[in-house]
Amino acid sequence: MAMQVIYLRDANIEESAARAADVLRAGGVVLYPTDTLYGLGVDALSDAAVAKIYAIKGRDKRKPMHAIVSDLGMVERYAVLTDDTRLLAERLPKGQATFVLKKKAGFGAGITKGISTLGFRIPDNDLCIRMLRTFGRPITATSANASGEKPQRSVDKIMTQLGANARTVDLIIDAGELPERKASTVVDLSGSEPEILREGAITASGIWKALRTE
Repeated sequence: MAMQVIYLRDANIEESAARAADVLRAGGVVLYPTDTLYGLGVDALSDAAVAKIYAIKGRDKRKPMHAIVSDLGMVERYAVLTDDTRLLAERLPKGQATFVLKKKAGFGAGITKGISTLGFRIPDNDLCIRMLRTFGRPITATSANASGEKPQRSVDKIMTQLGANARTVDLIIDAGELPERKASTVVDLSGSEPEILREGAITASGIWKALRTE
């Protein structure tokens, strides 16, 4: 399919989400704005689609990739929800934490291939949520940058950085230059005890405070 560009406005969010869902269903790649950076989106549970993202970024296939989901109900189809996950999802600001859970038996495709976990976050972004609800499955949300390079905040700079690999992108949703924001804090809840893998928008102390029962 030929690359298409949509310039995002308040008036065309629904239309943009619908077009993105069509591209995702066809196994395509969407460059889209999230509540942190621009992300590269594909069907997170498709081997072929996820392989495209690794190729575009030049990313080591041994490094896991996370997804966005619309709500806990969506992720519960594929991963084992814990009480701590529900508690943190309720108490922490939306979009600022990524959770890593043990995947359910029977799922071994896409970002869950060869690993025992599924990483996800629920974004605080209207376009992302509408894309997810229209598509109905998790979508990759890895930052749109060449592996090892600093993520850029505008589409033009992203496409320049990706170089020839950018030709694989099927749909660009351009929201202009995004403001600088901290990456999400990554919390591993797949084991017997929570583990903070990356401190970001939420401090480690903020995570532990949210986990305390009253």
